Amino acid sequence: MASDRRGTSPRKQPRQVRAELTRERILDAAAHVFGEYGYAAGTTNRIAEQARVSIGSLYQYYPNKDAILLELVTRHLDSGRDFVERRLEQGLPDSLEGVLRLSVRAAIDNHLDDPRLLRVMMEQAPRSPELLAKVKTYEKEHLDHVRELLRRRPEVRVADTEVAGRLVVATIELVVHKVVADPGSVDLERFENELVAMLTRYLTGG
Repeated sequence: MASDRRGTSPRKQPRQVRAELTRERILDAAAHVFGEYGYAAGTTNRIAEQARVSIGSLYQYYPNKDAILLELVTRHLDSGRDFVERRLEQGLPDSLEGVLRLSVRAAIDNHLDDPRLLRVMMEQAPRSPELLAKVKTYEKEHLDHVRELLRRRPEVRVADTEVAGRLVVATIELVVHKVVADPGSVDLERFENELVAMLTRYLTGG
């Protein structure tokens, strides 16, 4: 994706409540605009109008729409990580099927806010070094956790837990993204049940 020379880093880090509220209003407006119009037509003028701020005020926080979309993607990734961390603090289910259901449901919930915006974020977000590094770190943490989980679960029958862990992580992320980004394509409860059953059978040889 083309990006202008102004970069994608936010210009202004809010230090006061009022400034933070303005930044959040810009991000919320951008989420609405990108979801409604797509990335190409989701101009900074439209975002500023939706946020009820001047275009000059918007540029005090973000140099361009690439920077805004990048922050929305970052917020999406951080939200997913926070959900998993909170759930881990509460303890994992006893069964492998329960653990897989937790992972699938977490992925679905984290993709449900706005399917149209999700498509924009995943398919059109600028691939900046900062974003790629964050995605790589997030994926490694998730993969390490899943692999360790598979090694410790006696009901897991696959011989190669290293490859199995990657398959489980990639399958959940890619399939959930594809289904949720196309709202109405399938009942999500049925989808969750079938995906959990498929992964359980694969891992247990059932």
